[in-house]
Amino acid sequence: MIIFRWIGKMISYINNHFKTVVFLFLIFLIFNPFSKESLQEPNLATIRLDGIIINIDKILLEINSAALNSNIKGVLLQVDSPGGALAPSIELSMAIKRLNKIKPVIAYASGSMTSGSYYASIWTKKIIANPGAFIGSIGVLFQAPNIKKLADKLGISEQIIIAGEYKQMGTLTREWTIKEREALQELISDAYELFITDVSNARGLKKEDAKEFANARVFIAKKAKLKGLIDEVGSLHAAKLELEKISGVKNPIWTQPSEFDNFLKELKASTFFPIANFSSYLR
Repeated sequence: MIIFRWIGKMISYINNHFKTVVFLFLIFLIFNPFSKESLQEPNLATIRLDGIIINIDKILLEINSAALNSNIKGVLLQVDSPGGALAPSIELSMAIKRLNKIKPVIAYASGSMTSGSYYASIWTKKIIANPGAFIGSIGVLFQAPNIKKLADKLGISEQIIIAGEYKQMGTLTREWTIKEREALQELISDAYELFITDVSNARGLKKEDAKEFANARVFIAKKAKLKGLIDEVGSLHAAKLELEKISGVKNPIWTQPSEFDNFLKELKASTFFPIANFSSYLR
């Protein structure tokens, strides 16, 4: 009991004096002698594309920073994402295309490289995938629930004034009209056409064969290679070696998370987790 009480007091102290702990760590960094490697400028960078693609401001900053940094000779785009919204995915794709014209970019699928995240990766020099990675899902989806029956049951009705025949297109409160469905289908078909056109051009595939590689199927890495969606099946280590080779660096030095970032992650994991267990999260 005494031991647990002492541990509890220590955790409470750290949480209550977090700024002090950070300050002491900064002092440690200032007086800690740096290794020779830490003083050398990185010449290769890793940019991670994780999670659902919606807000891309941070990754765009990383891409632009790598493009403007003359010390960086090559970039590894490490992807584990199910995709996301169409416009941000295309924005990422165009940003990677611009970067790849300046310095070589290799994409590595560490988990999922599907839908929008595949779109974002197509203009790289090479796409290499973990043997267990999921690749593809080249398609476009629009969906919305019809809550009319629920609204009727609850006695909820809507009042609406519109200008423009299609302004209520995609509404949740009734069945879509035939004209609305046709307009939505046209919209999704146009987006799909854009998707398969870019994939075909980037990957050197025949657009007329789109049903073979772009019917929204997800492929394991080995089959994705047979379809022409990726170039190689391999490890993260292999992807890094390939980038080191094509970038021509003699002494590869990769960007690393700062010591301060690592410290904060370790501190959060070791001291805040027991307390955070009682919190709720939005995911």
